[in-house]
Amino acid sequence: MKRSEEESVRKRRDRLYIIAEILEVAGEGTLKTQIMYKANLSFAQLNEYLSFLLKTDLLKVFASEEKTIYKTTRKGIRYLQNYKEIRELLKKEEGRDVENNSSPCWVKRGSQIVYVKRSSKPNEIL
Repeated sequence: MKRSEEESVRKRRDRLYIIAEILEVAGEGTLKTQIMYKANLSFAQLNEYLSFLLKTDLLKVFASEEKTIYKTTRKGIRYLQNYKEIRELLKKEEGRDVENNSSPCWVKRGSQIVYVKRSSKPNEIL
């Protein structure tokens, strides 16, 4: 998953995106510090996410030559596949390109709630 792809959609990353990013970084096995830097997380955030991912069996940890390696499990790979499928599904259903620079949002119009794109101008809705 490319950071620029997600950054163009929104400024703030959600929890599911961060989890996907960590799982992708740890795909073949990597060190804790590499996950922290590549996923752009603080040490405290990293520890919180790693604890959750280990507890839910999305990541596994093992020792290799006196180093602790984190690796994505099969369950973690399924998470990544499902996450990407959902993003593609939403992209197709909304008829929008995930890589454009407008940020999507939900807006109430009368009694309906609709999904709209914002323009590059603040508070303007297309």
